[in-house]
Amino acid sequence: MNAVIAGISYRALLGRRRIWLLVLLPILLIALAVLLRMISGGSERIAVEFMQKFALGAILPLLGLIAGTGVIAPEIDDGTIVHLLSKPISRPAVAQTKFLVASSVLAVFAAVPTLVAAYLLVGFESGIAFGFAIGALAGGFAYAALFMLLGVLTRHAVTVGIAYALIWEGVVGNFVPGARRYSIQQWAQTVADQVSSSSFLSSDLTIGFAATALLLITAGAVIWTGQRLRSFSLTGDE
Repeated sequence: MNAVIAGISYRALLGRRRIWLLVLLPILLIALAVLLRMISGGSERIAVEFMQKFALGAILPLLGLIAGTGVIAPEIDDGTIVHLLSKPISRPAVAQTKFLVASSVLAVFAAVPTLVAAYLLVGFESGIAFGFAIGALAGGFAYAALFMLLGVLTRHAVTVGIAYALIWEGVVGNFVPGARRYSIQQWAQTVADQVSSSSFLSSDLTIGFAATALLLITAGAVIWTGQRLRSFSLTGDE
């Protein structure tokens, strides 16, 4: 990790309006978990469904979009990326550092609140809290890399990312069995299922496939981002 690039990325990501969404979304998750606990009385089935549909299905991709695009897309939009790329720093190193920044932010604002929300619902029963927290962490890394890549591929990264999260992850990935093999959300749920022993949590995918897919999409997107940055000229044009 390049400390200078990391510092710039953290300030850009946490010093803008994005910080409000990064804070409010986890608060919403935890608040709804408290409300659901009061209503359901600690039902394991309801807790698993809530964590699947809301924590991994809605909050995680949104946080991934905010963090992933936030570490690089604004710099491309306002042209400040030119100053960074003019320094004697390899483009892959820039991509790797920004990915680590986005991933660390997701660990704090996604994985930890997921653990807290699941604990508030059912405690540490059946390993549900740890399962979803690890699933959120693994899925968060993949989302961070994918949405960071979108940030260098298109100036409409947020729009494309929202469409991906809502249509592919939210609809196609949940209701079309064959498409689940190509859904980060489903891979993350498979990780959660592997850690948890709950009978209400199951996945159609094997942990070997899910773990490999998560690793490939994460590493591949980071490498592609680095290569894409090589094509940026110092005038800010591609």
